[in-house]
Amino acid sequence: MNDDGRFLTLTPEEWTAVALSLEVALKSILFSLPIAILVGWLLGRRRFFGKSVVDAFIHLPFVLPPVVTGYVLLLLFGVKGPVGSLLNDWFGFRFAFTTAGATLATAVMTFPLMVRAIRLSAGAVDRGLEDAARTLGAGPLDRFVSVTLPLMVPGIAAAAMTAFAAALGEFGAVITFAASIPGETQTLPLAIYGALQVPGGEETAARLSIVSFILALTALFVSERIAHRAHIAQG
Repeated sequence: MNDDGRFLTLTPEEWTAVALSLEVALKSILFSLPIAILVGWLLGRRRFFGKSVVDAFIHLPFVLPPVVTGYVLLLLFGVKGPVGSLLNDWFGFRFAFTTAGATLATAVMTFPLMVRAIRLSAGAVDRGLEDAARTLGAGPLDRFVSVTLPLMVPGIAAAAMTAFAAALGEFGAVITFAASIPGETQTLPLAIYGALQVPGGEETAARLSIVSFILALTALFVSERIAHRAHIAQG
């Protein structure tokens, strides 16, 4: 404990890591959620050639070591990668070793989690309601926007909050693709790891671990409440 007894008093650098974690997690969800909704709906409601291959590819980050995912991102989006070099040459924009890179790595790692939950939500939608809308003259897009999507919203919200909680703890892909740059890419997990690498850093690591635990537990609690309310509403 600190000499002044304020164990949970964060330093400005630690607050920066907390704020950056929240920023990266939030942006990663906002960036990937629309795509996850579309992919989850397609996998949950449509049959098409190569569906199993697409499903397996999307879930690769679940089974690959996060460091491998980060390395693949570095190969593709690094300044010498096929995508990264184009972005850098044409727009002067780069992902590697930036906050945007940390966001991209986090989005890739949490994307399968959202797709999996949204797919289940899409599959649970009552098709009778969609059929009723069809008989009233609603087209495919109208049925999706006015019937299917609203019924999926609780599942989507729960998926987003669960992915947000997971995003707060992402480590391997971020440190490989974006490194651990204070104020730029050093999120909470990276700050905790960095604190453990220096003598006497255990107190800092413990303090940040408590903050990380509280944030993740809050996100999971909100996700569970959303899922519970959705279950009651559908029951």
